[in-house]
Amino acid sequence: MPQLTLLSDAGATSTVELAQVPAFTPPVGPLRSRVAYAAAHVVPLAWADNTPGRPAEVDWDATLAFRRHVYSWGLGVADAMDTAQRNMGLDAAATRELIARSAEVAGEEGGRVVVGVNTDHLDEPVVALEAVADAYKEQLHFAEEQGAGPVLMASRHLARAAASADDYRRVYRDVLRAATTPVVLHWLGTAFDPELAGYFGSEDWAAASDVLLDVIREDPGKVAGVKMSLLDADAEVSVRERLPEGVRMFTGDDFNYVGLIGGDSVPDARQPARDPASARGHSDALLGAFAALAPVASAAIQALDDGDPARYLEILGPTEPLSRQVFAAPTFYYKTGVAFLSWLNGHQPAFQLVGGLHSARSLPHLSRIVELANAAGALEAPELAAIRWHGMLRHNGLDIPGALA
Repeated sequence: MPQLTLLSDAGATSTVELAQVPAFTPPVGPLRSRVAYAAAHVVPLAWADNTPGRPAEVDWDATLAFRRHVYSWGLGVADAMDTAQRNMGLDAAATRELIARSAEVAGEEGGRVVVGVNTDHLDEPVVALEAVADAYKEQLHFAEEQGAGPVLMASRHLARAAASADDYRRVYRDVLRAATTPVVLHWLGTAFDPELAGYFGSEDWAAASDVLLDVIREDPGKVAGVKMSLLDADAEVSVRERLPEGVRMFTGDDFNYVGLIGGDSVPDARQPARDPASARGHSDALLGAFAALAPVASAAIQALDDGDPARYLEILGPTEPLSRQVFAAPTFYYKTGVAFLSWLNGHQPAFQLVGGLHSARSLPHLSRIVELANAAGALEAPELAAIRWHGMLRHNGLDIPGALA
């Protein structure tokens, strides 16, 4: 059987058997039991000057083909989010073009798309609250014009400008009044962006969640859902149980999504204790991890659709250690792992990210990703993945005779 060479932290090599590609098949109709979005990344032009501080030069063919791949597995696409390197290499002009192009592809494919709405086009790092609200509304209206569902991302400008919880209430109230379609509110934790400390007016998640819920309750018809990315399953369940009727919880917890998505229908899944009187038994999904796991994620949700929770756990459970490795501290470098898996699986011609971010992880870290992806059935073309990985090792001076070349 073909062997896969791995690299330890000490520089030693070992081998494991290369697993066969799982026999997953795309759904014949829409996924029913969960709403699931994969937060997709962007693929840079391999020969362009995508070095730190330079404007992004995107390989639009590969970037949009990846979104078609996600749609083919019945998942929605969450675009122009932090996975696409908002605030980490994707400039404002490239962001607008990505939103317009992605919305067009969604229309062609009949896919579901939501896009990030932020304030990151502002040139000044510190602005008044009114300018923050106006910047949000400018991007909001652009997203609505493209026919994409808006996700109000956490704003660094708002985190800098707000002096109290009431300032957050004020800005979000203003922006929501301007929305013509329901939005998703995104709560991003400091593991993903340290500049967002104290968001919603407190570093204590329970106090901050009260502010978030106040914002929603003022006009729940304007809020389609909340995406929580705190990497804290107890916090997510607590907020989920207090959401108004009709407002979804979209998990952004790339450490604990198996139990959160499985919920009550998967009693063996690890999940926090919850109020048995609550009708909110699971979270839906808006995950960067699913961008690296589209076939596996789809197959797991198809199992829930078929009333087979054991099969759901069997399929999705092994992906959580892989996701924890991809999102390991410093978590904000997780995009490197997402792009690495995209390259291994043949979705982009080179292992690169805009802003040079592909250099953010070590070879042993990437080796562990390879190992866990192999074990989780996340290598869509195992022999191609092995050839690319072994070539990368050789390029870095490691001699691996007998491996797939």
